[in-house]
Amino acid sequence: MTILIAADTYPPHVNGAAQFCYRLAKGMKARGHKVHVAACRPDAGKAYTETLPEATVHRLRSRSVPTHEYFRISLPWEIKKDIAAIFDEINPDVVHVQSHYMIGEHVVYEAQRRGIRIVATNHFMPENLNPFLPFPQWFKNIVGKVSWRDMGKVMGRADVVTTPTPLAAKAMHQHAFLRKVLPLSNGIDAGNYELAEGEIIERHANPTVLFAGRLAEEKHIDVLIDAIAKMPADLNVHLEIVGGGEVKNALKAQAERLGLAEKVKFFGLVSDEDLRKAYIQADVFCMPGTAELQSLVSLEAMSASTPVVLANAMALPHLVDNGVNGYLFTPMDSDDLAAKITKILRLSEADRTAMGEASHAMVARHGLNKTLDTFEDIYRGGSYEDHAL
Repeated sequence: MTILIAADTYPPHVNGAAQFCYRLAKGMKARGHKVHVAACRPDAGKAYTETLPEATVHRLRSRSVPTHEYFRISLPWEIKKDIAAIFDEINPDVVHVQSHYMIGEHVVYEAQRRGIRIVATNHFMPENLNPFLPFPQWFKNIVGKVSWRDMGKVMGRADVVTTPTPLAAKAMHQHAFLRKVLPLSNGIDAGNYELAEGEIIERHANPTVLFAGRLAEEKHIDVLIDAIAKMPADLNVHLEIVGGGEVKNALKAQAERLGLAEKVKFFGLVSDEDLRKAYIQADVFCMPGTAELQSLVSLEAMSASTPVVLANAMALPHLVDNGVNGYLFTPMDSDDLAAKITKILRLSEADRTAMGEASHAMVARHGLNKTLDTFEDIYRGGSYEDHAL
């Protein structure tokens, strides 16, 4: 098949949706398909096409967003003709859009006009918009409601609609009024994060908590830093923060204000190998975000046999068996978060190892090959009913 993936966010963007699109393209190409990606340029200029190892990527004109350090958007009137030209050139058998925004929306319209099969996957929550909207909450609520409505209007044209978790599917039923939404994990290759045979990676000298992901408002990393400040002094807990984003400077200032400059380390964007090492070395992985549709970084940490402490919000509860592979904590409650992290760090080494092994075992149902198998079948004509539980 010739597959066109429409990605409003794609590498070098760093976020879960962009990473999923990259893995999807790479996986489908490895299966012998011709894979094309329509994505925005990471800088200013005209549309162009580049050949990357995972796909042929058609970079569309884009504009910077003043409220975000790297994110860019493509304006409809600047990309419509270029999208039509991509269809003329590659004549796709199926399109797979990853959002209902600019690029995804107009790829849907063009595919429908040409009678081409449409698959739509949603990675969106209204809270994801907050960093881009320097407005009062009441206004953000209105924008969120309109975004849900637009999602229903655009994705309702697709032959099959998916989203990573059952909870996300329920939200789409309730707010976007989409009747049939298939929960389908983004998928992860757990083997990438396991220790190789004979490989030894030394733990840190001090107990270490890890956060990885975008440094964004809805991740609530400030709550995690507050929790580190409340940890028992005898544990001497350190925090590693991997990733970049719009709240990085505020978080650094918070750590300094709390006297944690020596204990909280900011690593920025790192290589895949360094991230893998960070997962393996960490004693606990924490995701305090409240708008996670799946949280690939949490799955990656679990693949590395690391215990987790995750916010009891959105899809994160699906990843925790309390007391077995980690704990859930009350969102925004740094006291509860500090208590749950302490509980794990007070365990014996054998009990912490068992907790990490339980994390690893839970990831099995999120295997990337299973996800690719399902999408491949859907591309060929498989229906919602074929894969719904």
